[in-house]
Amino acid sequence: MSERGVLERAATFIYSNARLLDRKRFAYHFDGGTAEEVLGALRPYQNEDGGFGHALEADMRGPHSQPVATETALLVMREVGGFGSDLLDGVIRYLRSITLPGGGLPRATTEVNRYPHAPWWVTEQDGVPSINPTGSIVGMLLEQQERTDIIREEWFQRHIDFLWNHVEQGLPGDYHDAAQWISFLQHVPDRERAAMHLSRLDEWLTGPSGIETNPLAEGYVHKVLDYAPTPDSYAAKLVSDQEVQRHLDWMLSTQQEDGGWALTFPGTSPAAEQEWRGWLTVENLKILRAYGRLS
Repeated sequence: MSERGVLERAATFIYSNARLLDRKRFAYHFDGGTAEEVLGALRPYQNEDGGFGHALEADMRGPHSQPVATETALLVMREVGGFGSDLLDGVIRYLRSITLPGGGLPRATTEVNRYPHAPWWVTEQDGVPSINPTGSIVGMLLEQQERTDIIREEWFQRHIDFLWNHVEQGLPGDYHDAAQWISFLQHVPDRERAAMHLSRLDEWLTGPSGIETNPLAEGYVHKVLDYAPTPDSYAAKLVSDQEVQRHLDWMLSTQQEDGGWALTFPGTSPAAEQEWRGWLTVENLKILRAYGRLS
């Protein structure tokens, strides 16, 4: 299958099956779309409190704002250079409101239990801080230039303190934790302190619990291109070009007949599975293009 054929098949899948947000994301990257169109499709997921819900994170089907759904919104905004949007004002208002006394954001709130959700999102109590998604959210905000004012605010500094305490107490538990570490440690201003913990992180990433280098590994594992989706990703320095190319070949070989890619984890409903497939298909196309495997 030619690279052009891969993109054409994926376009058919996206326009036939994906939710509007992922159709606009695809168009932004591959079909002449604009950042404003992506942000316009993102806007309906935002609630009056400034956070995001409404199944933006497809495994949480409820309407209420959730930290992880808000992280997803920030990822989309970063993807299209949308941090100057007024959407960010709402996000900041929401994050202030859910910042816990000792710093950190909850992984989810108990509101998630009222609606269909994946079993891993069951939340027994409110008010428990979590590295996921605190590290990613704080890292993305540190990375931006439009809102440097918030970095000096007391609530934001509580998050910084929480994250330092977390990384100094151990190592990541899994890929999701590692992604939080990377986002925070890459952008926190204290570079000397960050360098020490990045060295520890590198040992974990290259160890048995870190990057899965076998492209044929099955189950819920996270492989080379999960950790290094672009050549300038933090973890790219830890994998060889040969490993990257093997995983790119594997990715191309696993495109489905309908043009999309299958999930590597169980979908919580037909709708959730379809929405994740749209998201994943755009993500895989971005990876293939970043490594020169799509024109």
